[in-house]
Amino acid sequence: MKTDKKLHSVVLASAALILFLILISSTVSAATVQSASTTAPCAYITNRYSNSVSVIDTATNTVKATVDVGSNPFGVAVNPARTKAYVTNLYEENYDSAISEQIATKSALSTKTEEHIATGEGTVSVIDIATNTVTATVPVGIIPEGVAVNPAGTKVYVTNLGSNTVSVIDAATNTITATVSVGSGPLGVTVSPDGTKAYVVNEYDSTVSVIDTATNTVTATVSVGDDPSGVAITPDGAKAYVTNYDTVSVIDTATNTVTDTVTVESLPWEVAVNPSGTKVYVTNFGSDTVSVIDTATNTVTATVPVGSSPIGIAFIPDGTKVYVANSGSYTVSEIDTATNTVTATVDVGSSPVAFGQFIATLSPGPFANFSAKPTEGKAPLNVKFTDTSTGTPTKWKWDFGDGTTSTKQNPTHKYSKVGSYTVKLTATNAKGSNTLTKTDYVKVVTKPVAAFSASPTSGKAPLTVEFTDKSSGIPTRWKWSFGDGTTSREQNPEHQYLQEGKYKVTLTVSNVAGGNTVTKTNYITVTTNTRPGIYSENE
Repeated sequence: MKTDKKLHSVVLASAALILFLILISSTVSAATVQSASTTAPCAYITNRYSNSVSVIDTATNTVKATVDVGSNPFGVAVNPARTKAYVTNLYEENYDSAISEQIATKSALSTKTEEHIATGEGTVSVIDIATNTVTATVPVGIIPEGVAVNPAGTKVYVTNLGSNTVSVIDAATNTITATVSVGSGPLGVTVSPDGTKAYVVNEYDSTVSVIDTATNTVTATVSVGDDPSGVAITPDGAKAYVTNYDTVSVIDTATNTVTDTVTVESLPWEVAVNPSGTKVYVTNFGSDTVSVIDTATNTVTATVPVGSSPIGIAFIPDGTKVYVANSGSYTVSEIDTATNTVTATVDVGSSPVAFGQFIATLSPGPFANFSAKPTEGKAPLNVKFTDTSTGTPTKWKWDFGDGTTSTKQNPTHKYSKVGSYTVKLTATNAKGSNTLTKTDYVKVVTKPVAAFSASPTSGKAPLTVEFTDKSSGIPTRWKWSFGDGTTSREQNPEHQYLQEGKYKVTLTVSNVAGGNTVTKTNYITVTTNTRPGIYSENE
């Protein structure tokens, strides 16, 4: 029987490690290239059984302060301005007995266990980073574990394992402004670089809930691997990486679909993406290692031995070092990301977890974003671009993809020639800059002419055929008729023919300028072993 990844307590014995469960909050990566700071950031490490937070100076790798917080501190997140740290406190007297039952049965939470954990709510401690003192305590849901701060530093998102909810805290007033129902057993949480979405990992139903931060509603649910726990998003917001029982799921955030699965080592828990978006680091709780994933290929390129039972992981702002909380050895490992070797080990409190983004970003610059209308039309096409960047940019540079640029905030640009144009916006302020690229975003079109090919065009049933659109004129819509009663709206579909016959294939393409249809009669020939050479035509 596999070890249950739903054991949400790091249970340590003085002589031996028994069983652990840690939920993983997301690591929020910096989405901009930021100006350097002369002051090194500090790492805030939650010590599960010391009821404290160790503050590590990352320049010297020494503990500069210890802050007493609530009972059983678990998750931690530092706001982008590096002024506050938020710590989730399980604060559940019956939590350990509940988890002990789960450990003994190696099963999901029973009714009795749920009765145990439903007896009290948890809290969030707010630490003033300037003084390293707790300035506020916010009551939240039952068993809060994961925590994340939005890029603007205005909202804090807390997953409540026992309530199946997410608490939304107003950072200015330290009050809960919304409670969002999500899936079963919410653990890790992160906020997209533009602040518009929050991603919540639900361990018990193996899903990720996508929350619209404007409305505080769940707009999508993505199925991932077994027992998911941690989540992190790439700086461009295009991909989300989710740790499962022994794999990492890669989610395309535009479509909310899993596009790849990466096998790592034993019991991956938390995940972090470097500031440039080129590497993903995953703590492997069961093998005492960290896996390094190349985001271009989604392959593991290195495995780094660290301390015992690693859980939390986060990058310093420039991405040159990554810090790992080792719950079993009561230490924090510093990894040099250029060599993927451990260059320092820091002793901290009892059972360090550091479940979240426990290192602050450096006074972030803006997050570039924009919209345009229209994005498709006949030449000449006048397009109105609207800057929707966050972080209060003061300068803008547009590249319209046709060799022209603009420094206006909201320019209008005329496209004179047919083509697909990639648009870039660089938004800048005194704290840094960020560039957003939208590939083939504007399409200047003429009436298309339909054309296609297929491979193979003959074979035995069942025959899988790949169709390739070769139409001219930049079509934006496609309709295929495969001759066997089925259709498709994809540009390059794959279709399986199950019965013998000769099939007529039709493709209709269109855009705002018009449409065109091409038909190929008897284009696909499907045979069987029992009746070779005998076909019935389907038209």
